[in-house]
Amino acid sequence: MSVSNNNKKINWDNVLKKEVIGTDGLDLGEMVEVGNNFIIVQKGLLNKKKYIIPISTVENFDGDILRVKVNENDLLEYEEKTDPKFKDYSTFKASDMSGEMETKIPVISENLEISKKIVEDQVDIIKDPVKETKTVEIELTYEKISIERIPLNIADKDSKNASDASNTGYKAAIEKPVTSRTQISIPLKREVPVVIKNPYVREEVVIKKRPVKETRIITADVTNEKVSYNENESNSKI
Repeated sequence: MSVSNNNKKINWDNVLKKEVIGTDGLDLGEMVEVGNNFIIVQKGLLNKKKYIIPISTVENFDGDILRVKVNENDLLEYEEKTDPKFKDYSTFKASDMSGEMETKIPVISENLEISKKIVEDQVDIIKDPVKETKTVEIELTYEKISIERIPLNIADKDSKNASDASNTGYKAAIEKPVTSRTQISIPLKREVPVVIKNPYVREEVVIKKRPVKETRIITADVTNEKVSYNENESNSKI
């Protein structure tokens, strides 16, 4: 098979089993397979390593050594793993391989797993004042004045005054009428109600917490990968 590279024709059948050298003389092993866009290089006898190297890195082939533009850092990207994920692997066609090559493609699904965590809600206990009107009877005592008028005749009055004068040794003086308005204050006592509000415990409210179990059905969407391939313009699914 011949492939055009850097305006030169390389017969890849002649390159098989030939030594491959990278940048600065880096020993990459020998070329074991060739594809449309990649070559496969194998290094080592016991601990074999394979590298999938793009053909675009090939610089020249002198008949014995194939030189490629690859350094040690590039090998980490080109090394074939158990689960190969090298760049542009899908363009590596099986029809261009000299032997059978196997690769594994992971098909990913999501598993639904429900866990539990504790969150905290809050219940507010509220006490509001409620007013009500109560009626209580009470007996109150108070003082009240009364006026009694007693008329006196003049003879009795003069006799009484004379008797008072003889007893006292002098003539009683008779007060003259007031010449202006005079007010005489007489204190009167009375009872008034005094409202006293005494608080007391009417009842107690006991707050308890207890665990309550319930079963819930949780529904969620999960994603599953589906692999398909096209062969002879027909769509097949795995």
